[in-house]
Amino acid sequence: MTKPSSYSIVTMVICLIYSMSKWISTYSELLISFGIPPITASLLESL
Repeated sequence: MTKPSSYSIVTMVICLIYSMSKWISTYSELLISFGIPPITASLLESL
């Protein structure tokens, strides 16, 4: 009885990590495309 439950838990964890990695990759892409230009502009202005 312990084997199927642990297998389902492992599958759930793998799916969770996969979806989280997809979210993080898209979020980092958005952050890079929208966040870096203002930051570099402010850094150049402060210099």
